[in-house]
Amino acid sequence: MKQVHRLVSRMGKSRFPVLILGETGTGKEVVARAVHNVEGRGPFVVVDCSSLVGPLMESELFGYAKGAFTGAHNQKLGLLDAANGGTAFFDEIGELPLDLQQKLLRVLQEKEFRAVGGLAQRSSNFRVIAATNRDLAAEVEAKRFRQDLYYRLNVMKLRLAPLRERKDDIPLLINHFLDRHGNGHQIPDDVMESLVEYQWPGNIRELEHTVQQMVAMNSGPYISMADLPSSLVNHSFERNVFPEVAEATSPSFASSPFNVAGTGIMPLAEVEKRAILQAMDYTKGDRTVAAAMLGIGRTTLYRKLKEYGL
Repeated sequence: MKQVHRLVSRMGKSRFPVLILGETGTGKEVVARAVHNVEGRGPFVVVDCSSLVGPLMESELFGYAKGAFTGAHNQKLGLLDAANGGTAFFDEIGELPLDLQQKLLRVLQEKEFRAVGGLAQRSSNFRVIAATNRDLAAEVEAKRFRQDLYYRLNVMKLRLAPLRERKDDIPLLINHFLDRHGNGHQIPDDVMESLVEYQWPGNIRELEHTVQQMVAMNSGPYISMADLPSSLVNHSFERNVFPEVAEATSPSFASSPFNVAGTGIMPLAEVEKRAILQAMDYTKGDRTVAAAMLGIGRTTLYRKLKEYGL
């Protein structure tokens, strides 16, 4: 993230196009706004390319003239007009249809366009920042993205790594979100370890949502394992509670009394029994937390403990 900050500062001082690459939830729009805010010139206009579909997509971008189509009672300025003097941020530009890619390329080259149904050329001087979660080079090879538009956008490039590739950032981000959303909440080491080990497929967006959820579920001050969302509970449970099950196909397990006919398969009842024992041991006998980790109700856990004579 320090490298990202350095690049943002450098990019913000120029007016060249910027292409931001990264998975969904890595904070591409946040970075785009940061680049814009270095100089802070004019408005920052978001163009959501994934929503530009159907016959109205050109009118959203370029505006339309009065009487251009049924219902066009007055002239309307488009998003490119609104970005004049500032920055147009094309979010998920990889979703833009090919025909609109061609028209956008001309706008970027000439800084001129015509409103839908209009005759006069309009001009708008804006800085371009584009972002996508797609591999645009591969999209060009597959003929789904124009090569000339790709070169026009790919002047200054910034790739945002997913959280699973920068786990050292996770505690810092968590503390940042706790400061923003919490009320003096703190996270013990074992909970923080589970949060760091999780793969975060939704990246920073999922992490912030998780912190909000934990804060909402706990009045404080300490967040517990029971406050984690089910996806994290399951991941932590598998990592901490199921080492024996993970070893069920190992040679040492082949001669185990729990092995069914030498298949390397543990009977389901034994898996369940061991999982309950491990969960109770991990939570030091806290049945409420153990039930949450197991993904079952507390009453069900009581019944299972009695059933297995534990």
